[in-house]
Amino acid sequence: MGGALQDEGTPAQKSTSLQRAVAGSLSGCVARFIIGPLDVIKIRFQVQLEPIKSAQSAAARHAASKYTGLGQALVTILKEEGVQGLWRGTVPGLLLTVPYTGVQFVALQHAKDTAAKLGLSGNPGWAPIVSLGSGACAGAAGTVASYPFDLIRTTLAAQGEPKVYRNMFDAAVGITKGKGVQGLYSGLGVTMVEIMPYAALQFGLYDALQSAWKSAQVHYQQLVKGAKDSQPSDTRAVNFTCGLLAGLFAKLATHPLDVAKKRYQVAGLQRSLKYGARVESQFAMKTLQAGIVDIYKKEGLSGLWKGSMPSIAKAAPSAAITFSVYEAIIGWMAADELRRANTGSSSSSSSSRSSRSLPSNSNSVSSSK
Repeated sequence: MGGALQDEGTPAQKSTSLQRAVAGSLSGCVARFIIGPLDVIKIRFQVQLEPIKSAQSAAARHAASKYTGLGQALVTILKEEGVQGLWRGTVPGLLLTVPYTGVQFVALQHAKDTAAKLGLSGNPGWAPIVSLGSGACAGAAGTVASYPFDLIRTTLAAQGEPKVYRNMFDAAVGITKGKGVQGLYSGLGVTMVEIMPYAALQFGLYDALQSAWKSAQVHYQQLVKGAKDSQPSDTRAVNFTCGLLAGLFAKLATHPLDVAKKRYQVAGLQRSLKYGARVESQFAMKTLQAGIVDIYKKEGLSGLWKGSMPSIAKAAPSAAITFSVYEAIIGWMAADELRRANTGSSSSSSSSRSSRSLPSNSNSVSSSK
């Protein structure tokens, strides 16, 4: 993780690859479940081809979009699909989170370890590059490991009612029958283009923000008399805030690529026309540049940022929760390991003292006989 992963001697630095994978997966699952409704709303906006506007008159209703705002979309989904509609795609979403987040955190640490071996981490000039490069590698590795779950999650979240696919298994079979196994990887190239700058920005900004906070804290302690005796800042609050800001800016900067990715993933999905025009299967044949140009021509510049509000509302707390829970789990694992080591050491010392005292007692008894 960000700055915490860079500091020698921190729990995250000392943790094993398995511990980082477990902590990363659990933190990702917690975040995924909490922000599930915002994810569904975001996807509905992103695959909505009509410009976002409400019908002001009967004559304009044919051009009105199904969803016009975050609150309106929330109420509409609740009315038409019930509470469960807000968590559509949760199962594949959680299954996606385990390999994606787990692999991402392990790859991140390995990338940083490699940079350290090459002597790049200790060089202030290379620090930002190492953070960005490590984040990009981590994002790419996590994406490849989990992509079919991502595509199925998007499909289930976008389909609405009546359902095109009953569940994730039905969706996997249907997509494979219609497009072949490669259909489960539709849009992977676009996703790689999107996730690498997103992950690079997210992890890079997280590192930068934590470093800035530490520098400001040291500066404050030097300026304020008696600051050395002051209470230390809450590390969890700092991790949460840095993660929130990093996720916010990273998502906003790469959102047009995410819109294009979602269009590739649902191209050809025969969902009900009450949700508006469908993304035709031919869209999946376009290049990324052609796809973005097509969206811009038909929907305007705002079309490239469809769903940006729920996306930002989702990404910021998601990143904050993921970073915070990850650090908390790693810290708990390290504390538990230290506690067991101390317990084992105490038991070993007691046994050693007992074993040393036994010969003395035995000799005493023998002499008495």
